[in-house]
Amino acid sequence: MSSQDLSIATKLINGGVAGLVGVTCVFPIDLVKTRLQNQHGKDVYRGMIDCLVKTARTEGFVGMYRGAAVNLTLVTPEKAIKLAANDFFRQLLMEDRTQRDLQMEMLAGCGAGMCQVVVTCPMEMLKIQLQDAGRLAAPTHGTGSAGLPSTCQRPSATLIARELLRTEGLSGLYKGLGATLLRDIPFSILYFPLFANLNHLGVSELTGKASFAHSFLSGCAAGSVAAAAVTPLDVLKTRIQTLKKGVGEETYSGVADCARKLWTQEGPSAFMKGAGCRALVIAPLFGIAQGVYFVGIGEHVLKYFQ
Repeated sequence: MSSQDLSIATKLINGGVAGLVGVTCVFPIDLVKTRLQNQHGKDVYRGMIDCLVKTARTEGFVGMYRGAAVNLTLVTPEKAIKLAANDFFRQLLMEDRTQRDLQMEMLAGCGAGMCQVVVTCPMEMLKIQLQDAGRLAAPTHGTGSAGLPSTCQRPSATLIARELLRTEGLSGLYKGLGATLLRDIPFSILYFPLFANLNHLGVSELTGKASFAHSFLSGCAAGSVAAAAVTPLDVLKTRIQTLKKGVGEETYSGVADCARKLWTQEGPSAFMKGAGCRALVIAPLFGIAQGVYFVGIGEHVLKYFQ
């Protein structure tokens, strides 16, 4: 069964499984990315390794997975929507699927990016607050003891969501929607066509599809390139969506205000904060996703219940 012929249910299962496995594997690096992007200068963490070591030392293994629960809960619909929407738009826009059409592939990626933000924006809004709590509790920010927040200070996704809904309504969960769209649409426009063309290079004439290793590596390569390319937009989104600021840290009224303050106060290099972490997160995440599609876990699950 080719990927174009997969049912919606199969696509949703494949996307969900890929999201759960991928997030579990790379979440600690994603946490590091958020903390590096949010800090002003190098007052707490000097880099990715330093952040990982300090987080593990002060917060333990559990601290490395702060915010993972909300991510694991919502990543299934998010990744399922993203991958299924791209397949849907590709089938809709490309009548002759034997010919590669870069413009149509980019348009399909754009559609996928627009669809996924329905889940992505509130998911990342909640995740960022939980991930950044440890950075704010570090000694430099003057809270907590020995860099550790007290139990009563530790937020939960439920409490944050409830408070946002009470004070700001549904729009509170969608703060930074514009920045999320600005990041996810270009990412999808870059990722999906790049993956499709890289994967096509390894298609066997006998089987009509690429090998597992080739699909996995194509997903990793396309993911890392797209992730690095949109890192400046990811930095802006992270800063805008962070509700609780450290001492002396700026607040932002929008994307343009955030970009202006970041440029004038921290310089152009600030726009690439966490770029390495982001590439390390996205590359295996999408490599695993394409591997799951290749193995056909969704087909096996549906076959078992038939």
